[in-house]
Amino acid sequence: MKNVVVISQAETFTVKGLIKKMEEMGVHAGFSCPSLEALEFIGADTELFILMTDDQVDQMRSSLVFLKDQCIDSEKRVLLIATKKEREYVVQYFPEAFLLAWFDRPMDIPAILDTVRRYVDEEQTELRKKSILIVDDDVTYMLTIRDWLSAHYRIAMAASGLQAIQWLAKNSADLILLDYEMPVTTGVQVLEMLKSEVATSRIPVMFLTGKGDKESIMRVLALKPADYLLKSIDQEKLLQKIDEFFRKQKF
Repeated sequence: MKNVVVISQAETFTVKGLIKKMEEMGVHAGFSCPSLEALEFIGADTELFILMTDDQVDQMRSSLVFLKDQCIDSEKRVLLIATKKEREYVVQYFPEAFLLAWFDRPMDIPAILDTVRRYVDEEQTELRKKSILIVDDDVTYMLTIRDWLSAHYRIAMAASGLQAIQWLAKNSADLILLDYEMPVTTGVQVLEMLKSEVATSRIPVMFLTGKGDKESIMRVLALKPADYLLKSIDQEKLLQKIDEFFRKQKF
């Protein structure tokens, strides 16, 4: 059973009807208004937000940023119900990569329910895949790697070392792809923190690095990661590297 929250300015008859139909599908659904105070009470087990905007969407900037951070931190998704103009405003603050789907108004309830049903089914399949946490301050690069790997692996993302540690406090990963050079907390410092905690000390880490010279590579290898990957690696080679890593793990 998945947790879905419908976010709207008011809990209208239509909203109540949508929630009821999702409950009948076996999906646990609830309601929240879009204020930051209300959104902060949404449970961590929420997997999907259904965001219904209106002509006051320009007052939701802070809420959109909050939802974006939730999607980055916990790999959540948003199903957007909005006019074309409202959608254009939303994607200024909320990357389209995190949108599960977009529906114009008036709402096509059967199509929305079908999208939710398929999302739930796909998430159940995802749970059987190996889990990879990507840690990189470059969100665009993270999204690219996620897109390359998401058909084969369950992907989570963290935009900083702190976010990674916080995510790992509540979740597990079979592999971490860690940016070697990050501001504030470097990849080296993150690795040291991971190794210092019993719960994370055995998670294999592959460093992502933009430097391919011998001296830089030797510095990375001295830290004894599971492997190191140049950021210039292409999709095919990246998949080969990770597939081979997990194959070896079986023996």
